[in-house]
Amino acid sequence: MATLIRNKISNAATSVSNKSQAKVSGMFAKMGFQAATDEEGLGFVACDDLDYEYRQGMQMDILSTDGAGGEGSGEGGGRHDGGVCAELAAQDKPKITAWEAGWNVTNAIQGMFVLGLPYAILHGGYLGLFLIIFAAVVCCYTGKILIACLYEENEDGQLIIELVMTCILYVVVSGNLMYNSFPSLPVSQKAWSIIATAALLPCAFLKNLKSVSKFSLLCTLAHFVINVLVIAYCLSRARDWAWDKVKFYIDVKKFPISIGIIVFSYTSQIFLPSLEGNMQKPAEFHCMMNWTHIAACILKGLFALVAYLTWADTTKEVITDNLPSTIRAVVNLFLVAKALLSYPLPFFAAVEVLEKSLFQEGAACRCRTATGATAG
Repeated sequence: MATLIRNKISNAATSVSNKSQAKVSGMFAKMGFQAATDEEGLGFVACDDLDYEYRQGMQMDILSTDGAGGEGSGEGGGRHDGGVCAELAAQDKPKITAWEAGWNVTNAIQGMFVLGLPYAILHGGYLGLFLIIFAAVVCCYTGKILIACLYEENEDGQLIIELVMTCILYVVVSGNLMYNSFPSLPVSQKAWSIIATAALLPCAFLKNLKSVSKFSLLCTLAHFVINVLVIAYCLSRARDWAWDKVKFYIDVKKFPISIGIIVFSYTSQIFLPSLEGNMQKPAEFHCMMNWTHIAACILKGLFALVAYLTWADTTKEVITDNLPSTIRAVVNLFLVAKALLSYPLPFFAAVEVLEKSLFQEGAACRCRTATGATAG
C-alpha cells in the first residue's frame, strides 16, 4: 500500500514538473530561444505520463487499456507533431489580410492584356462584352474549385514553369515598351531587358507575401493611372463615338482572337494556392474572389467599350498604339512600372513552390526526429 502511495505521489510530482518545464519552454519559444510551444510541450507531457504509467505496472487491466490508448495517442501525437511543425515553419511569415490578397489578385487579373480588350471588342462586338462577364464568372468559380481541391501531387513542376514564364514575360514586355518609348536612344531592346532584370534583382530578398502585397497595391495604382489617362482621352472625343460600329454578329474566323485575349486577361489561378495559404482568415477567400472579379469585370468592360467607340475599326491590337505620341510615351512609362511591379508576385509564388517541393519533406523529417527525441 505504501509503495502504491509513493508511486502515485512520485507520478503526480513528475507530471507537475513536466508541465512547469513545458510552460517555461513555451515562454522561451515566444522569445525566439527554442523551437517549442506550450501546446507542443503539453503534448509531450501527456505522452510521458502515459509511458510512465505503462512502465509502472500497477494494474494489468489498466495496463492493457492504457497500452491500446497509448498507441492511439502515439498516432494522434504524430499528427499533432506534424501540425505543430507546420505551425512552427509558418509562424515566422506574417499572414496577409483579405484586402492584401485582393490587391494581389487584382494585380494578376488587371494585367497587361487589358490593353488588348478593345481589339477583342473589334472582333467580338457585344458578344465580346458578354464574354468579359462570362469569363469573370468562370475564372472566379474555377479559382474557388482549385482551392477546394488544393494541391494534387506531382503538379509542382508544371506550376513552376508557368510562374517562371510569367516572370520572363514581364521582363520582355518592359524591354519592348522602353525601346518603343525611346527609339532615339542608342539602347537596344535586349539592353533594356537587361536593365529591367537588374532593377528586379532586389525581389530575391522578399521574405513574405505581405511585402509582395505592397508591390501589388502600387501596381494597381499604376493600372488605375493608365485607365484614367486612356479613358480621359477617349471622353475628350466622346462626340465622335461610333456606336453604330459595335457589332451584334461575329466573324467566326477572328472571334477566337477575342476569346483568347479575354480569357487570358483573367488568369490568376497559378497564384491562388500561395495567396490562400498565406491569408490570416482563409474563410474570407471566396468573398475576396467575388469582389475582385466583379470589380475587374466592370472596369474591363468599361475600358474596352469606351476605347473601341473612340477608334472603332482602326482599333489596334494594343490600344496605346492609337494614342498620340506624347500621351503614349507617358502611358508606356506607367506600363513599364506596372510590369516591374507585377513581377514580385509570380517570382515569390515560384520560389515558395520550390521551397515546398525541395525542402519541406526534409524539414518535416527533421521535425519528427526532433519531437521524437524530445518525447523520448
